[in-house]
Formats: sequence, structure tokens, C-alpha cells
Amino acid sequence: MSRIGKLPITIPAGVDVKVSDDNTITVKGAKETLTRTLHPDMIIKIDGQTLTVERPSEDKMHKSLHGLTRTLVNNMIVGVTDGFTKTLEINGVGYRAQLQGKKLVLSLGYSHPVEYTAPEGITLEVPAPNQILVKGANKEVVGETAAKIREFRQPEPYKGKGIKYSYEHIRRKEGKTGAKK
Repeated sequence: MSRIGKLPITIPAGVDVKVSDDNTITVKGAKETLTRTLHPDMIIKIDGQTLTVERPSEDKMHKSLHGLTRTLVNNMIVGVTDGFTKTLEINGVGYRAQLQGKKLVLSLGYSHPVEYTAPEGITLEVPAPNQILVKGANKEVVGETAAKIREFRQPEPYKGKGIKYSYEHIRRKEGKTGAKK
């Protein structure tokens, strides 16, 4: 039995979960509504305020999908209640971020400023010139957006300049040494 898959999910108050016949699940919270089509073999049962995911057989594919399906549904429920946040840090002299309307403008040492518009359902915040917060209800889209912003100037190991996740540690390398005569 999948250790993650067999865990029941508690549906908090104010969250409405509906499962259709074709295994399309809709989770509606106070602010956001998320919809996802899950694998048709997975069995989703709702008993009051508890949701469980079961698999039809001990087949290898069903075992693989069991924990995945439970995690996807749980992430949807957490997303509509609390939401997800990724924090990015900008390191480098003159490197900074600012918000102009819904557009993120980054100065990253290029000859031009880099502009980025967030996808639907994602909010960008710049609490400090060297910090970016990516917030949203869909965990996948939040992570994808943070990765796209990080791609504009990935951190390099010699001076540590670039955009990195707040929890990320950049292993520093030593530079060149002087030539011997």
C-alpha cells in the first residue's frame, strides 16, 4: 500500500470538493477555484469532510498513480485555502526588481531591462529591491513561474550573482590563481 496514497485528506470548512463521472475534480475555496482531470482508474471517495483515494488493483501503474493522485488533490485543497509561495533572492551589484503595474521589471546587468508578465492566477510581489515573491493557488504554476524568473539570470558559482531561491545554497568556486614564472 502506498504510504502517501492511503492517508485521508481532511476537507476544511469553506472548501467545496466535487468529483464528476470522468474523474474531473473541482475544488472551490473562498478566493480560487481549481479544476483537474485525474486518471480514470483512480477511485476518489468523499465521506463527509474526508476524502480518500483508492486504487483498483495492485498493478504497478496503479501503485504509481495512487500516491500521485492523492498528492495532487491535497495540493489543490491546500492551494485554495492557504495558497503557495516561492521566494526568490537577487544577488549582484545593481541587480534589482520592481513592479510596474502587473509587469515585473528586472535589472540584471544586461544592456536592457527584462520585463516579465505573470500568468493568470499568479501574483508577484516585490517587498525589497532584491526579493521577489511568487504567490498563487496552483502549486505547479507557482513553481513554473519562479523557475522562469530564475532563468533570466541563474546564479553563477564564482561571484554568486544572479537570481536564486531563498532556500538554495550556491556552492562557491575559487577563481583563477596568478600564473607562475
